[in-house]
Amino acid sequence: MAGPTGRSARQPRPGSTAELSSVWRARVLVVDDEPALAELLLRTLRVAGFDARSAGSRSEALAVAGELAPELAIVDVMLPDGSGFDLVHDLRRGLPELAVVFLTAKDSLEDRLTGLNLGGDDYITKPFSVAEVVARVNAVLRRLGGRPGAANRLAVANRLAVADLELDEDAHTVTRAGTPVELSPTEFRLLRHLLENAGRVLSKQQILAQVWQYDFPGDPGVVEKFVSQLRRKIDISDPPLLHTVRGFGYVLREPPE
Repeated sequence: MAGPTGRSARQPRPGSTAELSSVWRARVLVVDDEPALAELLLRTLRVAGFDARSAGSRSEALAVAGELAPELAIVDVMLPDGSGFDLVHDLRRGLPELAVVFLTAKDSLEDRLTGLNLGGDDYITKPFSVAEVVARVNAVLRRLGGRPGAANRLAVANRLAVADLELDEDAHTVTRAGTPVELSPTEFRLLRHLLENAGRVLSKQQILAQVWQYDFPGDPGVVEKFVSQLRRKIDISDPPLLHTVRGFGYVLREPPE
């Protein structure tokens, strides 16, 4: 498979979006034989700022990877022409630093160990929220920040998005459907924490510990107040993204279709 031996040496393709942007967009390959799911992941990743392409089989993935030289691959374990594990082994011959997030309908310990022993960086079981996948991808890229190409990854990791809601850490801006959203410093920290954990239900105490950095029980009423304020500012258009899970806490995610 043709491909660079190091990601940092690759230049943007003429006319590509990466060439037109001052921030390098991490390249992500999505490999899944379910067209609807692959398309949904592609659209969500692109909104989140990634240069994403997809493939529906092992052979197609190898061809696309030769053109894209992805920095991270989201790979379904079960493919029509082979195993996702074997595909990753092949991909890493030309892209030894490739980060991998495995997708699978199986939740067996054996499968998880196989993926992790192969060097998988994360493992997500179907069904899942696409927002959760984007959050996991960002988390993987942040964890790999010490490897070559770290500057590229961190620039993208500082932009978090769910649906048409986007937070830019570097510019300290938030937009919803392209419209700027003015937030206080505390509201900004709260939204960033919710975006970093998109698709995951967070309790009030967890939010207090991370956003307010309380290492002792704080007043949950503070969280309720700020969540209410934040909801009025970011849920200015449909669909609503900030949800209350009664008896548990709050979650930022797209409603199920």
